[in-house]
Amino acid sequence: MARFPTWAVIALAGTLSVSLAGCSSTGGKRAEDARKAAAAQGGAAVNTPRWTFAMITHSGDGDTFWDIVQSGAEQAAVKDNVNFLYSHHAEAQQQAQLVDAAVDKKVDGIIVTLAKPDALKAAVARAGKAGIPVITVNSGSAESKAYGALTHVGQDETVAGEAVGEELTRRGRKKVLCVLHEQGNVGHEQRCAGVAKTFSGTVENLYVNGTNMPDVRSAIGARLQTDKSVDAVVTLGAPYADTAVQARADADSRAEVDTFDLNAKVAAGLRSGTLGFAVDQQPYLQGYQAVDLLWLYKYNADVLGGGRPVLTGPQVVTKDQAAALEEYTKRGTR
Repeated sequence: MARFPTWAVIALAGTLSVSLAGCSSTGGKRAEDARKAAAAQGGAAVNTPRWTFAMITHSGDGDTFWDIVQSGAEQAAVKDNVNFLYSHHAEAQQQAQLVDAAVDKKVDGIIVTLAKPDALKAAVARAGKAGIPVITVNSGSAESKAYGALTHVGQDETVAGEAVGEELTRRGRKKVLCVLHEQGNVGHEQRCAGVAKTFSGTVENLYVNGTNMPDVRSAIGARLQTDKSVDAVVTLGAPYADTAVQARADADSRAEVDTFDLNAKVAAGLRSGTLGFAVDQQPYLQGYQAVDLLWLYKYNADVLGGGRPVLTGPQVVTKDQAAALEEYTKRGTR
């Protein structure tokens, strides 16, 4: 059973089943049974118009985290009879152009990440002027409402960082290397700042080129080799945890490696003790809920969150919970 720390406020919006046929209890049950059967067979569970939703993220190529987000969005799209379009670009200006392209296509809804919010502001505003509802996801919770989005789905990055700082303190660590793999990403800066806020020891930020894993390994290894007082390394994405483990071996360091985000390798590392702990923000849920919430808005003018983000994390995952979650990481949903 996963452990939910007392500091974590996790608002998980449940999947809402809307009855579209009949008002009697018998008719409602038949409609619900029909929807469940359709969903099980990979078909739509509703008969609403086939709206088109576009998701545009700041993902680079080959990032497994975003594969999980996309998987959740696609499954919700099948259920909601939605034509789902996914595009991404690691460069903020190109990401903004992809948002503009979605507006030009006159899509019925847009889901967008705001890792570098200033660069996306005009494009999101253009969507609003075109009457296209927008939901922000994963990053940009602080700017989401001001930019006119219906709501934000994700975790509070500062709170997540604070959770890591508290866990590191509880583990008796003294000096932490916080590895930032994407310069200019406000969420990454917030994570490391959150760690520093609650950690009783010293936090040092290390900026690396996240698009070049050999460079990442070399940079972490060099820092561990020159400073043996570093007893913990925190990476900000699951793919970088394994690289940090390799760098630790290169430097003959005994530092604990911990990470944000979860995937199959991280779950295996937790189970074996190679990694100390991970912070899961449930990316599958971010994609799934973003599509579902746009569908609810289009169908019934529903908006969840009450002006606040719909939180999907953080949740600290340790060796004790790894085995239970490993099944889900292998199928690509955690």
